[in-house]
Amino acid sequence: MEQEFKEKTLSSKMIYQGKILNLRVDQVLLPNNKEGTREVVEFSGAVAIVAITEDKKVLLVSQYRYPVGEVLLEIPAGKMDSQESPEACARRELKEETGYSAALMQKIAEFYTTPGFTTELMHVYLARDLTGGEQSPDEDEFVRVESFTLEEAIQMILHGKIRDGKSITGLLAAYYLLK
Repeated sequence: MEQEFKEKTLSSKMIYQGKILNLRVDQVLLPNNKEGTREVVEFSGAVAIVAITEDKKVLLVSQYRYPVGEVLLEIPAGKMDSQESPEACARRELKEETGYSAALMQKIAEFYTTPGFTTELMHVYLARDLTGGEQSPDEDEFVRVESFTLEEAIQMILHGKIRDGKSITGLLAAYYLLK
């Protein structure tokens, strides 16, 4: 059944190569034998972390997101470096953004963020048994760490206060797993 929907790439043209993503335009042969165009954002992959403290609080970060022009409340997350495993990236990003390190890191979800136009695959981890430390965000990253109970975070999702897809997915997965 999958084969009946498959599209064949006829040509591919790289339009832009950037620091964090590439953009290409492909001509494809559709299942009905007509041609179509596909714009694809290539992205190396990313991680997101639901970090639960000893007192059962989830760590969230507030940061300004330029593309949407808003400060969003999100779970810690970041782009994987080349040759970096998802778990290693999760440990690095948790430490950079929150200052915390996790003794226990469990993968709880994996999903394509927006498969209609990007290759980005998000790996979501549950981090527990945390040890505090000092934040070391990237030079161009300005974040504030906040903490809430998981129930409060779920309520914030339901009331539109958390609107980021990876955070919604991660928090709901963690809530389900921990109940």
